[in-house]
Amino acid sequence: MNVLWRTLIVILRARLHRLRRPLAATAISRIRVRTLPTDIDLLRHMNNGRYLSLFDLGRWDLLIRTGLADATRAQGWYAVVSNETITFRKSLNLWQSFIIETRFIGHDDRAFFLEHRAVVDGEIYAQAIIRARMLRRSGGTVPHEELFAAIGRPEGLPEVAPWLHEWAAASALPSTKRPAPSVWD
Repeated sequence: MNVLWRTLIVILRARLHRLRRPLAATAISRIRVRTLPTDIDLLRHMNNGRYLSLFDLGRWDLLIRTGLADATRAQGWYAVVSNETITFRKSLNLWQSFIIETRFIGHDDRAFFLEHRAVVDGEIYAQAIIRARMLRRSGGTVPHEELFAAIGRPEGLPEVAPWLHEWAAASALPSTKRPAPSVWD
């Protein structure tokens, strides 16, 4: 429940920030967050699963402040995460303040790639890579040509690093139209 309230606060703040200073699609979104008691595990540091939940806040901020959230909602589209990976470097402790940095790092023919960082005093504590696809509320995926026709193609979006393509392919599950039985070797 606490992430729901945090999400609503981030959405409200992002809408207010967008009125004063919108972000370019290639900009870095930064929001300040504090580690709360509900984020902590038995080892007294932020639970590893909570990082990804809090990184959602960074995505909301970026999508709203760039105008992408409104543009896609007007079309009846929404983004879903299809792959994600996270690397931890240092622990975040109770009440510790940190910055969530979020940016687009490119796209391929089917998805967008984003990077999230948990940063304390300019130092990366954790980093996540997210691969997200755009879907229609009526069903099916949104081709990039149609997406860019509706929202514009961001200038200066970098090429996706080759290792990201390899990671996405290696971690992919079968499509929802194919069986995916749970069989352990």
